[in-house]
Amino acid sequence: MTNSKQNLLFNPVQLALHAQTCIRFREDSFVVSFDDARKFYEADGKGAERYIEWLNSKIAKDPKSVVHIWKNEEIVGQIELGLLKNEFDCGYVNLFYLIPSVRGQGFGAALDQHAVEHFRALGFHKMKLSVSPTNTRAVSFYKKLGWIDLGPRPGHPEINFMEKKI
Repeated sequence: MTNSKQNLLFNPVQLALHAQTCIRFREDSFVVSFDDARKFYEADGKGAERYIEWLNSKIAKDPKSVVHIWKNEEIVGQIELGLLKNEFDCGYVNLFYLIPSVRGQGFGAALDQHAVEHFRALGFHKMKLSVSPTNTRAVSFYKKLGWIDLGPRPGHPEINFMEKKI
């Protein structure tokens, strides 16, 4: 799918070609959110391997749920979409990610719109995401796009749930 306003392409991730890109993006998302990637790699150091297995599973179920965002010939971002285990009436954004060099240029709104369209097509009327409250730039951005901060996520007090009606 193309977002013509910004010449962005949203294409399903080709994990065989871009697994390391996915790992790099997810690792950076932990650094941005928590100032550290240790939670990503986990105590045994195998977090990246489990992450790729998880992506493979998501892609096998729905290739459109994990997409790379391309600008010209460069991958500039990634979206991971899914469901919450105990909430079947809303979509869940596992990851909105843009590389540092394109942050603050308006591309984030295109990622949000892509998620809205994806979940509307599945019949959902709301979506949720988790965000570190210390990531004030992200929290502020989400609020500008109509996301509501629901406070700490049950069982994960270090992150907040946010919700958006779509």
